Amino acid sequence: MIEKIFVEEGIKKVRMNEYFGKELERAGYGGMDIKRTPMGTQITVNVEKPGMIIGKDGRKIKELTDDVNRRQELDNPQIDVQPIEVPDLSAPLMANRLAKLIERGWHFRRAGRSTLQRIMDKGALGCEIIMSGKLKGPRGRMEKMVDGYIKHCGEVAEEIVDRGYAIAKTKSGVIGVRVWIVKPDAKRPDAFRILAINENVKEEEEKIEEKEEEGKEKEE
Repeated sequence: MIEKIFVEEGIKKVRMNEYFGKELERAGYGGMDIKRTPMGTQITVNVEKPGMIIGKDGRKIKELTDDVNRRQELDNPQIDVQPIEVPDLSAPLMANRLAKLIERGWHFRRAGRSTLQRIMDKGALGCEIIMSGKLKGPRGRMEKMVDGYIKHCGEVAEEIVDRGYAIAKTKSGVIGVRVWIVKPDAKRPDAFRILAINENVKEEEEKIEEKEEEGKEKEE
């Protein structure tokens, strides 16, 4: 029974994400976060251009909230719009941009490398781009591009990797685009630094060691 509830909640979240992706495409949709509160459901929407969603006197966001409420997916939904500080470091947004480039006729390698370079130029620690589908010829294939530090599994990957997925609809078929980004402020558990030891501290440590050795000799 509990598993069924989790599955239903996951399906609702996917449907809402697809809905916002279509409705807020022009505003630069970059993902959402849903939290349950005693007052209802808090939906935080991340976009590149929040003004396009809020509208004059908040009319557009009210219409969007009413539309979400009519879908009866969530209880008493309240939408909060947050701007994306660095759009080029948002995985969902960059996945959508890459998909649009492919739809416009860009060669998939050129579009992928351009997107990868743009992300890394903004200071990302790492990025991985995977495009799959009928990229070249009648048979499906996969193209993978990686730069910098990236994690694929474990708790660390869940915490520091921002994930985005989009679909490009071309004449030859559908191409799936996946973008993973490790942002500049991500805390890497395997990162370490070598610090220089102050000479005074080093001398004090040596004196302490000498005293300990003298004490041992006296005990013997």
